[in-house]
Amino acid sequence: MPFPHSAGRAFLHAISAIAFVAAGGALDCAQAQSRLQAEYSITMAHITVGKGVWVTEIGPDQYTATASGSASGILSVLVSGEGVISTQGAFKDGRLLPAVFTSKMDSSDDKTDLRMRFENGNVVELAAEAPSDSEPRVPVTEAHRQGVLDPLSALLIPVGGTGEVISVEACQRTLPVFDGRRRYDLKLAFKRADKVKADKGYQGGAVVCSLAFQPIAGHRPTSALVKYLSQGRDIELWLAPIAGTRILAPFRLSITNLIGNIVINAGKFETVAQASPKTP
Repeated sequence: MPFPHSAGRAFLHAISAIAFVAAGGALDCAQAQSRLQAEYSITMAHITVGKGVWVTEIGPDQYTATASGSASGILSVLVSGEGVISTQGAFKDGRLLPAVFTSKMDSSDDKTDLRMRFENGNVVELAAEAPSDSEPRVPVTEAHRQGVLDPLSALLIPVGGTGEVISVEACQRTLPVFDGRRRYDLKLAFKRADKVKADKGYQGGAVVCSLAFQPIAGHRPTSALVKYLSQGRDIELWLAPIAGTRILAPFRLSITNLIGNIVINAGKFETVAQASPKTP
């Protein structure tokens, strides 16, 4: 789901497609394999304007995730077109580490086709088309490609320890994201615990985090959407558990604005946990 405004496009695309697998925290997946199938609707002022589909599989030492999304109608003020993004990676030292990320987005004003390869959280290979616009952007340095997550590997939240996964600790983190063009932070903070219910699949506890967007590099300083997102908007991210793991996935996202709130909500959120095959 491409966006006409630089970092804002990348941020909202990743959120709208709800395609996230995260790093940075202890996991307990060695004894389980899980598959999450989720379908999301995107509404603005209670009018459906888009949709997203996400499938992720979590194994004993590897993971994959693929998402697609599209939007139109009134939401075209912020986003238009469609896209597919995917990632794959491995578990290492209690973390999810992305290995390869690909993104293909197509909108009326831009097209993106890129591939990134990671090693230990650092981008070591990047193949991408140059931005189609000529307006100056904040330069991306080599340092901006170090210690980062791809957009898919940014918002599935692993929770360490052995206690409840619906916890304050789930929200207390900053997610450093690099999408191949832009570097930005997503800062989470705990707001409350709540309940959610999908039309199909999960119903139960969820943790609600506030989310703040901070552009760092690769964006156009004059971008209206970047300014809009970074000026203290009231953004809430609702996270629900993936069965068989200590990982939380996005269930709902809401952005408050004067025209009409943008809400992305899971109508389907089905997780299946399976015991890992035992080694003879």
